[in-house]
Amino acid sequence: MAVSDLSFLALCALLPIIFLIFLKLIVRPRPIKIPIKSRHVLITGGSSGIGLALANQAAAEGARVTILARNLEKLEEAKASIRLSTGIDVAIVSADVCDFEAVKEAVDSVGPIDVLVCNQGVFVAQELENQEMKEIRDMIEINLIGTFNLVKAALPAMKSRTDRKPVSIAFMSSQAGQVGIYGYTAYSASKFGLRGLAEALQQEVIADNIHVSVIFPPDTDTPGLAEENKRKPRLTSIIAASSGAMKADEVAKKAWSGIKSGSFFVPCNLEGFMLSVATAGLSPQRSYLMAFVEVISAGLMRVAGLCFQWSWYGSIENFHAQHK
Repeated sequence: MAVSDLSFLALCALLPIIFLIFLKLIVRPRPIKIPIKSRHVLITGGSSGIGLALANQAAAEGARVTILARNLEKLEEAKASIRLSTGIDVAIVSADVCDFEAVKEAVDSVGPIDVLVCNQGVFVAQELENQEMKEIRDMIEINLIGTFNLVKAALPAMKSRTDRKPVSIAFMSSQAGQVGIYGYTAYSASKFGLRGLAEALQQEVIADNIHVSVIFPPDTDTPGLAEENKRKPRLTSIIAASSGAMKADEVAKKAWSGIKSGSFFVPCNLEGFMLSVATAGLSPQRSYLMAFVEVISAGLMRVAGLCFQWSWYGSIENFHAQHK
């Protein structure tokens, strides 16, 4: 009996190891490291907020940085700010990401890109019934179509580069691109779209050693957030409060860590990590250890998700009951 018990315990101990070996054999794409020192990094929405923080950190790490935005005056201010904090000059280029021809001209003017960070974005929280169609179109155009424009403009030179080192395309999504929240109908649609774009694009460009990342920050303490909060529906604030806000520098640090490791999902805090595990689905995964976590905790994460939904729908029911 004792021998049988020992054999069973040994098998229980071996099964996770065997499973880890199996996962190591099957995870795709393979692990990769993407250097940014001495390489050309283009960051859109780079004149403020997360984009400015990304540019500061990339410049400090020795990258050759170009920032793109619409407002030339703000770009000049951002350039001066980066020079003051790092002692390094960055290039600036003005273009509207919604205009493909303008984007193509801007991208062609700065030369081949090694790391493209599509960080531009607008956000106005409002119930769909009350939101103007212009605001909805603006969010879709800037957040999603603008990203298509940037990738399509940058891809030819990225694919034809003579330096065959790994390069990266990164999309700045949001935790609202992982789970839909009251008042985020248009915004979530634009950010969920980035994931579909990223999953399909990764398959299209992997043979060219181009690696795609999707970054999922929570609310971030930027000038834009203060404006957003002025119009944010009360229910949106209640539900979104389950994930705390972060500083732009903190998000940028997490983003660069994920981009340089070639991670497909790049969460920025604990809630984001849990959402990434819970919504892994059929997304690519480079780390067999993370794949192990995803498989083992999938059921538990579903239970946690149902608990969140119970809380959110409870808040909605209570809110409407109080305001009838």
